[in-house]
Amino acid sequence: MITADGSEELRTWFAERLPADVYESLVSVTVDREEITVVGTLPAAESIEEFRERTRERRVEVARAAQELYRRKVAWGVRAGEETVLFTHLAVPVMTRLRQNERQVLDTLVAGGVARSRADALAWCVRLVGDNADPWLCELRDALDRVHRVRARGPDVTGSGPA
Repeated sequence: MITADGSEELRTWFAERLPADVYESLVSVTVDREEITVVGTLPAAESIEEFRERTRERRVEVARAAQELYRRKVAWGVRAGEETVLFTHLAVPVMTRLRQNERQVLDTLVAGGVARSRADALAWCVRLVGDNADPWLCELRDALDRVHRVRARGPDVTGSGPA
């Protein structure tokens, strides 16, 4: 099981198992309920395609072990300068209930050619919020991590502890 501060635990796990020549440095390890995404910097003078082919077998080996242990798919990516490219990452369907005025926003994006479908329009909206509210979302994630750490140190209130 991944702890509340799972990203650091996973970063250590991957850093210990990835051969030294896979990434120049490990940039990030991000986790959610379905997927772990590992991104590192591209070694100097190597194209993304060369990197992907050269490291495929080793990345697959590490991913299999991680998937068995953490019960999540593993996606890989590289950062080259300012560009980050992800390989075979998941696109997970998400169910939501929207009121008419919210559906009209999506339908307007579809009618305007911004998106092909309501699903694409909703994904576009989520990306837009993520891009424009990133500092606030980071602050919220940090606060949630602190809450999880405090809860973990607190008393056992499940009733399963000693009587």
